[in-house]
Amino acid sequence: MNFVRRLSTKTTASLDASKLKLNLTSSPKALPPADKLVFGKTFSNHMLIVDWTAEAGWGIPEIKPYGPFSMDPSSCVLHYAFECFEGQKAFRDASGNIRLFRPEKNMERLNKSADRICLPTFDIEQGVKLIEEFVKVEKDFVPQEKGYSLYLRPSIIGTQNSLGVSPPNSARLFVIASPVGPYYATGFKAVRLEATDSAVRAWPGGVGNRKLGANYAPCVKPQLDAAKRGFQQNLWLFEGYLTEVGTMNLFLVFQNADGKKELTTAPLDGTILEGITRLSILELARERLDPKEWDVTERKVHINEVMERAKKGELIEMFGAGTAAVVSPVKELNYHGEAIEVPLPKGKEAGPVTETVSKWISDIQYGIDDHPFCKVIA
Repeated sequence: MNFVRRLSTKTTASLDASKLKLNLTSSPKALPPADKLVFGKTFSNHMLIVDWTAEAGWGIPEIKPYGPFSMDPSSCVLHYAFECFEGQKAFRDASGNIRLFRPEKNMERLNKSADRICLPTFDIEQGVKLIEEFVKVEKDFVPQEKGYSLYLRPSIIGTQNSLGVSPPNSARLFVIASPVGPYYATGFKAVRLEATDSAVRAWPGGVGNRKLGANYAPCVKPQLDAAKRGFQQNLWLFEGYLTEVGTMNLFLVFQNADGKKELTTAPLDGTILEGITRLSILELARERLDPKEWDVTERKVHINEVMERAKKGELIEMFGAGTAAVVSPVKELNYHGEAIEVPLPKGKEAGPVTETVSKWISDIQYGIDDHPFCKVIA
């Protein structure tokens, strides 16, 4: 097969937010009451769509009423998983302003994912501008309540109509939005994890560091199997080393022999998703934790080290980190039937580091901490 994409000799169009067309709905629906919002089940009035072809480049961006779009049954996304996506949020602060949390990082990661599977990339600044304009149109769907937000799902799919495996010559970028409540409606709930080594999420040289739809479906069955055994989520191991927890990055807190505490997470070795919450936690921890008392590291941690240090009382906390929940505290890790207890303060569902990190991120997102990570757009 010839996988070389035949491109036109003429210059193709770049993504251009200034050409955005608005085609607003004539029958808008209202934001449902906060207590009726279920993650990913309610959608806003509009969607953003931009089509691309190898010959012409990016077309005219359009915000139009939310609804189905037609697709040929032979579209390559349906057969060969030419699809990548992002997850990001818009927040409303106490003054009513709408804020985006590090949108340039989401657009940067979307570009990396698209490039890995031969989908078109775009100018990051133009991508951010389109997201901003879309959120401005949907501003009434950004909830008022603290802990609530508008979840944004930018995606790029290959739309070429062909059953041959080759770089797509057409694609679509689209953005939809879903107003959501707190991941934990009743507050933090520490979870029990099962360490999984019978299945592998990602491997060196693979695509575990890219946000591709193809990474997610194969992970569901091991998660269901863990749930049957009483665990809320599974922890992915690779050759015994801790990688991710479910669809989140994993952090551990150790008490080291030198008297310092250590906040650590797996390194970006190609098998770990480049989480934006992960990055933000690391940057804030290095900025705010006293280096005389703390080491903030990115290193490989083997399951045997966790077990040994837990027995010595050196495992202090464990939590997942991601866009949906921000942080998710862990109270137990089970490996081949052996329970590793993660200590929690009496009567609490999260340790002090987990709570502190969660507050750092939340305060920035809701404007309590007017930090450069967040951008006011409306």
